[in-house]
Amino acid sequence: MIRRHTLGGTTYAFDGLVELLAKATPTRSGDQLAGCAATSDAERVAAAWALADEPLATFLSEVVVPYESDEVTRLIIDAHDAAAFAPISHLTVGGLRDWLLETAARPGAAAALAAVSPGLTPEMVAAVSKLMRNQDLIAVAAATEVTAGFRTTIGAPGRIATRLQPNHPTDDPAGIAAATLDGLLMGCGDAVIGINPASDSPQATARLLHLLDDVRQRFEIPMQSCVLSHVTTTVDLIEQGVPVDLVFQSIAGTEGANASFGVTVPMLLEANEAGRSLGRGTVGDNVMYLETGQGSALSAGAHLGVGGRPVDQQTLETRSYGLARALDPLLINTVVGFIGPEYLYDGKQIVRAGLEDHFCGKLLGLPMGVDVCYTNHAEADSDDMDTLLTLLGVAGAAFVIAVPGADDVMLGYQSLSFHDALYVRQVLGLRPAPEFEAWLARMGMVDERGRIAPAELAESPLLALTGPA
Repeated sequence: MIRRHTLGGTTYAFDGLVELLAKATPTRSGDQLAGCAATSDAERVAAAWALADEPLATFLSEVVVPYESDEVTRLIIDAHDAAAFAPISHLTVGGLRDWLLETAARPGAAAALAAVSPGLTPEMVAAVSKLMRNQDLIAVAAATEVTAGFRTTIGAPGRIATRLQPNHPTDDPAGIAAATLDGLLMGCGDAVIGINPASDSPQATARLLHLLDDVRQRFEIPMQSCVLSHVTTTVDLIEQGVPVDLVFQSIAGTEGANASFGVTVPMLLEANEAGRSLGRGTVGDNVMYLETGQGSALSAGAHLGVGGRPVDQQTLETRSYGLARALDPLLINTVVGFIGPEYLYDGKQIVRAGLEDHFCGKLLGLPMGVDVCYTNHAEADSDDMDTLLTLLGVAGAAFVIAVPGADDVMLGYQSLSFHDALYVRQVLGLRPAPEFEAWLARMGMVDERGRIAPAELAESPLLALTGPA
């Protein structure tokens, strides 16, 4: 169905929901690469006006990616909660924006937002995000509360957790242990200590899992570990009795993009059950760790929707959260600037995408985190990352990723440092996950205000990790 909007004497036409969503999206290089972006600011504004008038119910009858050929679409439509949708079913996309902002400003906002969340499809949420300023995305996300648990509780209000990422280019145990020590002494690791392995071999993965589990047990750390191997590798290791805490997998918003990762929806659901069957959690049984990123479907050539039209990358990203919702993860984060400037060109686009992804994931009921990052050939720098980190802290992000010195020597990209996590906690008055914070206190590593206390670190038994001098 053609949508039209007249602006300044010019009438703009949009052929179907796929094109309307794409044209209404804030500028980003990935949509320009795909050939679906608005060709002018005027066309983008006209599309946004037309999108604002679109009834939410349209998204239940007019899909973006065909139902018959895409299992992610089928999961989204078949799992839709009509009862939760009923109170807002009369709204347009613009009406939903107004409702979200009004609700976020009222007492009891978290409960009201949680009540409608199962009734929102990813496409509805992607659509409303396109009409929102950055401060709108922050305000609604900050009012939304989503928690999950394994050995620590993720997403509680007033707290921000960290993934300690001790990657090493050769998976050297000594190098990984040194980076782990560095992060723990800076109060990081309460979301997960997660290693991107240089090799996906089962033997290397098992060796790293044993290393992290030994550290956890030796120092009685309330933490969870993860080696980010392919889900099939992890499930095989579960069957062999290797100490697996979290089951990792990268996911995307279309069946074809997931196929490029070597996964299907049934495979992911089975992996979730395999992880839960171990019963290793102490405060909850959320066992999945999922990563996403705008542009992943386009980079796999799996970004086409109804009528063979390219779907914008932010809508496809939000569809991946629809898949994640079915897996009830402990952790999910967008690796927002990792894919490169072909998809998010500069700091402005990365900041906007990070806020969009966080808002969309959180509104859909996920404990949403962000890898605040960029590649060295993007038009971005650490100042942009400082800005995004601060905004995410205000917006109530569940966790961020931190690496030694902000420079991942294995993956070759720039993320946050352990010091950056200390900064955002100090400036915004945020604290680590409660179980991890209590452990830091027992270890004499924080003062009475919950701040890292450097003067007391010399006696910390964690220094035993370095071995003899």
